[in-house]
Order: sequence, then structure tokens, then C-alpha cells
Amino acid sequence: MRYFIEFAYKGTNYHGWQIQPEAISVQEVLTKATNLILKDTFELVGAGRTDAGVHASQMYAHFDTEVDFNFEDAVRKVNSYLPEDIAVFRIFPVSADAHTRFDATARTYEYHIHLKKNVFSKDLSWYHFRKLNIDKMNEAAKILLEYEDFECFSKTHTDVFTFNCTITEAHWQLNNDNLVFTISANRFLRNMVRAIVGTLINIGLEKIEVQEMRTIIESKNRGKAGFSVPAHGLYLTKVSYPYI
Repeated sequence: MRYFIEFAYKGTNYHGWQIQPEAISVQEVLTKATNLILKDTFELVGAGRTDAGVHASQMYAHFDTEVDFNFEDAVRKVNSYLPEDIAVFRIFPVSADAHTRFDATARTYEYHIHLKKNVFSKDLSWYHFRKLNIDKMNEAAKILLEYEDFECFSKTHTDVFTFNCTITEAHWQLNNDNLVFTISANRFLRNMVRAIVGTLINIGLEKIEVQEMRTIIESKNRGKAGFSVPAHGLYLTKVSYPYI
């Protein structure tokens, strides 16, 4: 039987989702907990990868087991074993060919910035105190929806076969002193969101003009885009499936 597990994590103490040879990861910790509670040995296959320090308020993984178990009891027991920065919401059965990574139709990320120093936002939001032109940042964000090839925002020397992504949503919203960038697409490249945010910050600082976003995208050159913002402000907030 195949099962999906829905969970969240604060990424501060982890070297990303994927198991690393000499660093602690979310996948390693969650796999150990589920294997222990269900008394079986299996691999968790995640919906995607997040980098070190990145958070997820909604993430999925799947696993296969023939062990018969009560879903609610398993969730309660796994959560009691897990550290406080990882939480399982539910475990549920799916079809044998369901796949958390390949079946996902969309993913949504948020990048959080606090514009006023806040001691409670450490590790959860990036502090940026310089004045930003948010109208220009939103104008530039709309340009992203006109393109599909985002090689300019991709980490170099990756093993992807295509740099094409379909972005369906990209905008900034200010709520008091908190600024949030939301972006949705069918897929994302490594470091893509953080590079996009860095580029939009440069536009907000009026270091470059809004229309230069097109020049940057069309260059397909990572060196033309902006800096990569710190990981701790980034959240994976939603993974969409046609059957959930």
C-alpha cells in the first residue's frame, strides 16, 4: 500500500529536506520517526527539495508499507517522537502509482520580510530596513508571468533538463511592517525564488528599472540577476494535487 504524509517543518536546524551524508535533514529525521512507529523500513519520497534553512508550512512525502495501522494513532505517535520543529498533520492511503513529486501540479512559496526590527522574527523572516518601492516591485513581478525560461534565476551547474516553468502568480503584499512575496508555479528551479526576490529587491531599491526584468530573463545569465536573499525568509506553503 502507498500512503501520503502531510507535514510541516521549521528549517532552521536542518540542511534542507533531502538526506545529506554528513548533515542533518528533515527527510532523515522524519523517515526515522515513521519507520520506528510503524515498525517497518521504507524510504520517504518528498514532493521536492528545500535548501538549508528554508521552511515548509505544507509538504508531502509518500511511502510504501504492508503494515496495517490506524492513521490517527500513527500521526499522534510520530508527532510525539519528532522534535518540536517538525509536525505531521495526516497520513492517508493513495493509489499505488500516486507520486508526491511527479503528480504535483503546482507549488506555492512565500518570502517574508520584516521592515521594522523584530526580535521574535529571527530565523523566520528577513529584516530589511531600507525603503522599498513596492509598486515597482509588483510591476516587475507581473513580468514573470510573460516568460517560461528562467535560467537566469537558476543555480548554476544543476542537473535539470529544462529551465522552463509556468508561473501563475507573483505579487507582493504589505501588512503593517511585514512584506510578503507570493509566487506559484508548476515547478521551480534550485534557488529560483530567492534569486527572483533578490532581483525584485534591487528594483524596489531603484537600483535597476522595472523593464530591466525582461532583459535579465532574456539573458538566461545568472550573473545578470540579483542576489540570492537569505534562506530563512522562504516558506513552501502549498503543494497541489489533482486528487487531494
